[in-house]
Amino acid sequence: MTPPAETNITGVMLPLALSLTKDGAYDYRVPVGLNLMPGDFVSVPFGPRRAVGVVWGEAAGDVGEAKLKDITGRLDCPPLPEVSRRFIDWVARYTVSAPGAVLKMAMSVPDALLPPKPVTVYALNPSPGDFKMTPARERVLAVLSQGPPRPSTELAREAATGPGVVKGLLRAGVLIPVTLTPDVADLGSQPDWKKPGPDLSRDQNDAAVVLEDAVEAGGFSVTLLDGVPGSGKTEVYFQAVAQALKQGGQVLVLLPEIALSAQWLARFRVRFGGDPVEWHSDLTPAKRRHTWRAIAEGRARVVVGARSALFLPFPELALIVADEEHDASFKQEEGVIYNARDMAVVRAQLGDIPIVLASATPALETVLNVEQGRYRTLHLPDRHGDAALPDIETIDMRAEKMAPQTWISPALKGALSQTFADNEQAMLFLNRRGYAPLTLCRTCGHRLQCPSCTAWLVEHRLGGRLQCHHCGYRASIPKHCPECESEDTFAACGPGVERLAEEVKSLFPDIRTVIAASDTVAGPKAAAELVRRIEDHEVDLIIGTQIVAKGYHFPLLTLVGAVDADLGLTGGDLRAAERTHQLLYQVAGRAGRGDRTGRVLLQTYMPEHPVMNALQAGDRKTFMAAEAESRRMANMPPFGRLAALIVSGKDEGVVDAAAAQLSRTRPVADEVTVLGPAPAPMALLRGKHRRRLLVKTTKDINIQAVLRDWLVRAAVPKKARVQIDIDPYSFL
Repeated sequence: MTPPAETNITGVMLPLALSLTKDGAYDYRVPVGLNLMPGDFVSVPFGPRRAVGVVWGEAAGDVGEAKLKDITGRLDCPPLPEVSRRFIDWVARYTVSAPGAVLKMAMSVPDALLPPKPVTVYALNPSPGDFKMTPARERVLAVLSQGPPRPSTELAREAATGPGVVKGLLRAGVLIPVTLTPDVADLGSQPDWKKPGPDLSRDQNDAAVVLEDAVEAGGFSVTLLDGVPGSGKTEVYFQAVAQALKQGGQVLVLLPEIALSAQWLARFRVRFGGDPVEWHSDLTPAKRRHTWRAIAEGRARVVVGARSALFLPFPELALIVADEEHDASFKQEEGVIYNARDMAVVRAQLGDIPIVLASATPALETVLNVEQGRYRTLHLPDRHGDAALPDIETIDMRAEKMAPQTWISPALKGALSQTFADNEQAMLFLNRRGYAPLTLCRTCGHRLQCPSCTAWLVEHRLGGRLQCHHCGYRASIPKHCPECESEDTFAACGPGVERLAEEVKSLFPDIRTVIAASDTVAGPKAAAELVRRIEDHEVDLIIGTQIVAKGYHFPLLTLVGAVDADLGLTGGDLRAAERTHQLLYQVAGRAGRGDRTGRVLLQTYMPEHPVMNALQAGDRKTFMAAEAESRRMANMPPFGRLAALIVSGKDEGVVDAAAAQLSRTRPVADEVTVLGPAPAPMALLRGKHRRRLLVKTTKDINIQAVLRDWLVRAAVPKKARVQIDIDPYSFL
């Protein structure tokens, strides 16, 4: 509604992380003749500069008339939807973040708030004078004669020539410049909900009908689509997507790593005859601007994106899907710390729309919500078609006779030999990038460490470098040890995927191998090319990290070997066993997805571990029940509440003083336990010292209120930063 005429003052939220104690909105005077509505984007003075904010609602009225400043103007942009504003407020309260910091995520593309800038294109002059023709000029003229006017860079690229050729034709009067205001962004072929889908199995069809009915009825609901790998979960929720499009709504599909989802995009294209709009970090600035605006204007009907897509300004959102809902990649660990899966459920509730959570290994929190009746569940127990689930076996590495500096057991080697002999594909899984996780001096034992982090440098032999996987620091391997000055004494300790590839090369010199890791598959194009090569059987063996567990379907892939299945079971992570079970089960699910039988071998030094027993027996239910009981006994999530406070800063003394101040003012209550402060396992990260405190409460305690009160009383020094992580996943 329009602010009351007698006050002529409104609250404006600015996308700035200003204060946890302020609600984020600032009072501004509305000039006479400027009609504003909540959600409008406006330009305002803020200190010595101008800022863009959002009309948030009624003014607080706590600013004197003499100090009020006028709103400069309203931007020509669709308003931020009311449900988006409520969502921003909710996320800020839950994560104990400044509302402006959350708003900043929704306003992540400032240029999209402005009208499109005019562009200059070049057209053929209908009456050119005399000029000298060259082969390059002839190609430019041929491009323009067969299509519309183009910008100079695009014209030069399509004509396979340099920009100087285009400039020469312009000077000669052969081309004329034309200034255009660009039309709305080309979104490509729009998805067609009328296009018939594939034939579904009975279980798939039954599940699809339930989801279609939920979309048609509208209203908030949460449905877990729980299906084994290869059961066709994607095709099932595509039916719900079609129903939402039929009703004129927008759809958001969240994927944990959109840049690695080439096969998902191909399936969507086959199903709907068009492309979804993508949202992820690899988009160019221009593409991000066009996409944001298309979503705000309601022209983008289906958006597939990473976790940040949750904050896009959908005016007509009718369905949310969170695929691989268990994946830890949905947790944002920087800035405003949140879990996109959990916040997606909140966004659906605020928008009064259905949400689908899809997974073959749902998170314990999701399973508990199903058991308590908050979520309903649809189960797909069988693989689609005639494909069978693979047999999962453990290899007891304590009994294997291994040569020094080798990691492929005789049993796994034999299985690989047979797979290659049968002209089938195999995958080796090792969740370590690079060549070796540690490099040390054989003479004095000195370990090469990152200068900015409490982390060892990882050798990447293919790139000829040492690298920190936390801050990105890179260095070459030194000739001399900086500690004892010995020459050529550095040795690689432990295997990474590159070192595993080296061992494979010595065992199977003729097979075609590819390494699939986040530093070798850089973005969607590289991922699509990798998928093509595997599908076309240009690759015999894939050696990969956790990115190979993301729902890929390769019919010729029949063998999966986990080289170090125990990796991830150690450490203080309360979800270590659950995560390891999820990851290994997902990786195992890549085997035998076609008409050939699959086999999975897990190399482990702990074959008796409950995770290994559950995987072998295919008994997820018993494993999850035991996992739930252990957490219930310890009052750990999802049966209790946890929050982490991470104190950081460049000055270690200031950080310690801030942590001590927090400790002195800690809340005292029977239901609240505060552990720490203590140095974080990553005590130095990106040049900043870090201390951690962990807050543990019972389920009925408002942990956010406890934290807000604590931070106000603590008065932490400004040179120290306190980050709050509600429901922490990372304990580094």
